[in-house]
Amino acid sequence: MTKQEISEYIRTQFPKENESCDWKEYKNLQNSLCGHEGDDVVSYVSAISNMNGGAIVVGIQDKTFEVVGIQNFGNYNIESAKARIAEKCRNLPTENLEITELKADDTDTVVWIISVPKHRPKLPVYAHNKAWQRIGDSLIEMKEERLQSILSELLITDDWSVAIVPNATLDDLDSEAIEKARKEYTVRNPYRKAEISAWDNKKFLDKAKITINGKITRAALVLLGKEESEYLLSPYVACIRWSLRSVGSMQNKDYEILTMPLLLSVDKLYNKVRNVKYRLVRPDSLFPEEMLRYDMFNIREPLNNAIAHQDYTKCARIEVVEYEDDHIIFQNYGDFLPQNVENVVIKDCPESVYRNRFLVEAMRNLNMIETEGGGIKKMFVNQRMRFFPMPEYDLSDGKVRVTITGKVIDENFARILADNPNLGLEDIMLLDKVQKQKTITDDQLVYLRKHKFIEGRKPHFFLAHKVVSRTRSTKMKSQYIKNRSFDDEYFMKLIVEYLKKFGKASRKDINELLMDKLSDVLDSTQKRHKIDYQLKKLKDSGKINFGEDHKWILAE
Repeated sequence: MTKQEISEYIRTQFPKENESCDWKEYKNLQNSLCGHEGDDVVSYVSAISNMNGGAIVVGIQDKTFEVVGIQNFGNYNIESAKARIAEKCRNLPTENLEITELKADDTDTVVWIISVPKHRPKLPVYAHNKAWQRIGDSLIEMKEERLQSILSELLITDDWSVAIVPNATLDDLDSEAIEKARKEYTVRNPYRKAEISAWDNKKFLDKAKITINGKITRAALVLLGKEESEYLLSPYVACIRWSLRSVGSMQNKDYEILTMPLLLSVDKLYNKVRNVKYRLVRPDSLFPEEMLRYDMFNIREPLNNAIAHQDYTKCARIEVVEYEDDHIIFQNYGDFLPQNVENVVIKDCPESVYRNRFLVEAMRNLNMIETEGGGIKKMFVNQRMRFFPMPEYDLSDGKVRVTITGKVIDENFARILADNPNLGLEDIMLLDKVQKQKTITDDQLVYLRKHKFIEGRKPHFFLAHKVVSRTRSTKMKSQYIKNRSFDDEYFMKLIVEYLKKFGKASRKDINELLMDKLSDVLDSTQKRHKIDYQLKKLKDSGKINFGEDHKWILAE
């Protein structure tokens, strides 16, 4: 690799500093590996491990990607540096602590990529006797909130996917799947292209962490196994059922079972989906724009996540149900292991615990998933760019169901996205819940009210003036007035004016006068209660009385 190629590689693989990545110039590694607390390599190793693992790129100038290289290694080489990091970072898992050296052929400049493993469940990693964490690209001492989150993590001891399958051999793996795996692994590791091409299948599969010392794991069969070798997994099941239905129907119009190797079945399923062109008339344009109904990433990401996080001990299929020209549902068995979807998307915080750890690492090496995070968030961003509803996650009944909608459902919501480009993803997710009339938590309610995004009373909320006023939609503004309605004084004046004109009024008369004028967010019962309140307020103030004939009259 040349110096320029190293820079381009870093830009591609580690494009930004965040909770899982840091660039460090550290020309003098002798003093920087273990030096001043909060400003040395071991402090950053602690911080990145205490989040979800990641990488430290040493020898790259911060913010510029300029390759400056390590100029003083002191007494360190790769092995002694790993040993020093492990010594100084208490609780750090060493199994996946790796240092990759990139050396520029034209300048001899050396860059190190330190792969930092995620902390073990319930065990924070310490450096200088302190636990560190990242918030964005800042390094700080660990906050109590993060410490408690680690200490309360779900502990999964067994990894179904790592088990060796008795009697299985390389002959039970599909040659086409192995060839595709090589290509994807090379895409993931382009600087090792020549080296990878020289490996035989046994060495490649071990290096890609699909097999163990040439022995076939369950993960290897799931991803690369021949269809006729599925009996080797029995009684467990590794397949995907695709079904096609009409909207509102439970009857299949078509279906297919996609079996091992799942690495190839992902492409087969993508080709099964009716991803036809969709004509979108953007709210800010008079001209329709043609696009595929589903972004390719928004099909592959939930499907690959389902494969990675399926609880295979349930002996169930992964389900993909396509509703024609409307939406797709992806379903796998097993609880959603992060605390909630909002944390994954808003805080850019990927899964902290993996059910099938060996399988997940193999899929990462084959370019199927990103354990560094961002995949789920990218799905939300893709939907936002199309003005489509946000992905929906249903985490009930021990399953994960992800719904991806392939069209505009609510033109008002699409217009909000178009006319409010500065809305953050967290705001959009909450407004999406409001427009779908989904339940929101008390904390979310406080947030939406604080930022003046909604008005109304629980559970009947509506979009606030701040949001609606920025659109160019007369329809939305008219609906806002209907939702907002008028204040109580206005309605009490109507009652008094009616009595002045007609002398008396039954409750039925009052209802007919006011019911269609009250806010559209109120149901009929709430409207009657509101009229009760207004009549009581007028009576208590001495303006009206309830006559002996059970009709309302003006007070004398």
